[in-house]
Amino acid sequence: MKPQAFDLIVIGGGSGGLAGAFRAASYGARVALLEPKELGGTCVNVGCVPKKAMWLAADLSQRIAMASTLGFDTSPPTLDWKEFIVHRQRYIAGIHASYMRRLDESGVVLMPCHGRLLDANTVVNADGVQLGAKHVLIATGGHPVRPDIPGADLGKVSDDFFSLCAAPARVAIVGGGYVAVELAGVLQALGSQVDVFVRGQRLLDGFDTQITDELAADMRQHGVRLHFGHAVAALERASDEGVVVLAEDGTHTARFDTVIFATGRRASTRDMGLEATGVALDARGFVQVDGRQDTNIAGIHAVGDVTGQAALTPVAIAAARRLMDRLFGGQPDARMDYAQIPTVVFSHPPVGQVGLTEAEARALHGDAVTVLTTRFRPMLHALADSPQRSLFKLVCVGEDKRVVGLHLLGEGADEMLQGFAVALKKGITLADLHDTVALHPTSAEEVVLMR
Repeated sequence: MKPQAFDLIVIGGGSGGLAGAFRAASYGARVALLEPKELGGTCVNVGCVPKKAMWLAADLSQRIAMASTLGFDTSPPTLDWKEFIVHRQRYIAGIHASYMRRLDESGVVLMPCHGRLLDANTVVNADGVQLGAKHVLIATGGHPVRPDIPGADLGKVSDDFFSLCAAPARVAIVGGGYVAVELAGVLQALGSQVDVFVRGQRLLDGFDTQITDELAADMRQHGVRLHFGHAVAALERASDEGVVVLAEDGTHTARFDTVIFATGRRASTRDMGLEATGVALDARGFVQVDGRQDTNIAGIHAVGDVTGQAALTPVAIAAARRLMDRLFGGQPDARMDYAQIPTVVFSHPPVGQVGLTEAEARALHGDAVTVLTTRFRPMLHALADSPQRSLFKLVCVGEDKRVVGLHLLGEGADEMLQGFAVALKKGITLADLHDTVALHPTSAEEVVLMR
């Protein structure tokens, strides 16, 4: 049977796959998109979007509690978790509907099923229908994993957090990255007592150490218990249906109602025919691509978390769009620039960074590095006499003090970073910041006032 003919077949309907399909279709390409689950992938369904919704709920809870110290007649805030989930899922359903409408308008053929490669130009779907195209885009994302330890099945993974209907009384989170930090802050703010068990000696590897040390202090002030240098060896069922965490040194914890693993993700490539097709994977199972998002097999491309490259939704979207600009848009030099990517952690308070950390800058530029910091209490926290503090940091290089790194911890960091990221990408200097009039009174003004 002759395969159905397309110009592009996209396997995976997450952020990267959808972005690639829409951009290719805008150039007139005939596109098929295969996705067996809900459109939007991790970000929309069990990642960025529902996580930010829960972060907003936690933030509101903290602000309502703070309001009472400033003279407002408020009761202690309690969240009707099930009611909030209704609003959260209604919002997500609107995103799904928007995707369906755009797919229909753009002429992309959606096949709600699994896809498997037969060769470099042929994909077979779960119904046995063969599809042919000059280009295939792999955008199947990743999934959270449990560590290979005894009793791991007693713990949940990050996806399971979104099935909770209430805040468990006592929660253990294993890990020290984005997910661990974000879930710890949300659960603590919404009523749980949270303990975080980190194998290493710090949070958020890859972020500036000074910033993460301050974040740890802020988290402790909110009541989160941090345990560094704690290597989890096993989970055991407690006598009352709770869970106990055992460490490699033989110690064990008190009982927890819930344990959540935030210990990493793997590429979702199972049963895709990659091995038979010869698509190269790295030692961790991620699809290997070059700077143009091409695999080692001509005509097969990959973007997003499945490649292990900067696992951020906007990165997957940008990489897919630039790839389609090159393949179908007549832009042969289009490619994703993976340098100076801004990123935000929705902790309490949030952390944002773009560019080099101080340690990275000193490794590259030695004594040519200049570092400026400012530590302060945002106005609302000062009024409420809250101990939470913000820490902003600039990393500059050379005689002209070109800004190569900006690191923000504090209220509003998530919103203010975007504009500064544009400026850093354009090569601003410290003098450029000093020449900019400050917006007062704001936290953002501290960036242009640092000396």
